[in-house]
Amino acid sequence: MKYGLIGASGRLGSEVVKLFEEKNHKLVFAYDLEGEWKNENPDLLIDCSLPEVFNKSIEYACELNKPFIVATTGLTESNIELMKNYSKQFPIVQSFNFSIGIQVLLKLTEAAKEKLSDWDVEITETHHRFKKDKPSGTAKMIQNVFEGKEINTSSLRLGNVNGDHSVSFGGLGEILTISHRALSRRTFAEGILLSAQFILNKQSGFYYFKDIVLRK
Repeated sequence: MKYGLIGASGRLGSEVVKLFEEKNHKLVFAYDLEGEWKNENPDLLIDCSLPEVFNKSIEYACELNKPFIVATTGLTESNIELMKNYSKQFPIVQSFNFSIGIQVLLKLTEAAKEKLSDWDVEITETHHRFKKDKPSGTAKMIQNVFEGKEINTSSLRLGNVNGDHSVSFGGLGEILTISHRALSRRTFAEGILLSAQFILNKQSGFYYFKDIVLRK
């Protein structure tokens, strides 16, 4: 496939370029801090940038009118609603975390929440020192499992951690912890590639990454 990438020189963007090149997919459009370049129109557009670039990203998506994958974290609910509106014109996949394991963690958390409704709950997340949003988008995804109930979240910014997330349920005699550790950013790039393969021939529609991973 021929793809465009916003945030091509960033940490995640660089992993996407490396993986897609291994799979013989061609980068034909890029936009980052160094500017814009384009050889030809891409078959789809991927956004691995920052939330402050979102307006520019959605502008490119509308101009290209191609499938759009959004891996930017720190987006607001209004940003999500805007994407849902545009998904009537072209297909969009959005997630704050493109790890397959995190999607399973969310599913396990849903099951634990139903069975352990009177237990204490705490969320912990750790990321590298350069991550700007706190709590992480993934931590917010875990929070959303509890449908508005306020869950205390501890956020740590240490060294070069790719992403550690855990949700702990505590009863008076036992504690259950569901955790996930990202060992490499490549895992997120692999999720983006899976999303690209899924969405490439879709005409329209808004999808979360969990819809792709957990579909039957």
